[in-house]
Amino acid sequence: MTAPTTPQSPVTVRVFSQRLSATPRGARLARRLAAAQLHDWGIPHGTDASDAVALIVAELAANAVTHGRVPGRDFELRLIRVTGGVRIEVSDTRAELTLPGSSGVRAPKPLDEHGRGLLLVDALADRWEVVRREPGKTVRAEVDLRVTP
Repeated sequence: MTAPTTPQSPVTVRVFSQRLSATPRGARLARRLAAAQLHDWGIPHGTDASDAVALIVAELAANAVTHGRVPGRDFELRLIRVTGGVRIEVSDTRAELTLPGSSGVRAPKPLDEHGRGLLLVDALADRWEVVRREPGKTVRAEVDLRVTP
C-alpha cells in the first residue's frame, strides 16, 4: 500500500548568463540585458521587481568594473529565475574578497563621492552575500517577487 502523495507544482528554473567586458560599456550593457531578460521572463519593464533587479545589476556591474577589474579579464552576469524570485550573480576575477562587516555595509560620509552602491543593494535585495570563487568572487543578491492579490 502506498501513501497518497500531495501534488507539487513543478519547479521551473531559468538561467541567463553573459560574460561582459570589464568596462563602463560592459556595465551599462549588463543593466540593459537584465531588464530585457526579465521582460522575456514575464517581469515587465517598469515594475518594482524589474527596477530593483536592474538597479542591483547596475551597481554590482559597476563595482566589478571599478573594483574587481583585472586587465584582460571579463566579468560575468548571471540571472536565475527561481520560484518566487530572481537571483542576480555578478562575478569578477579580482582575488581580494571584501565582505561587509558584522554591522553591515559602512555608510559613506555625507560628502563622499563614492560608496553608496552596496547600500542600494542592501536596501533593494531581500538577501545578498559575497562568496569566493576561483578565480575571484561572486556577489549574489536575491529579489523576491511579490504576489499581489
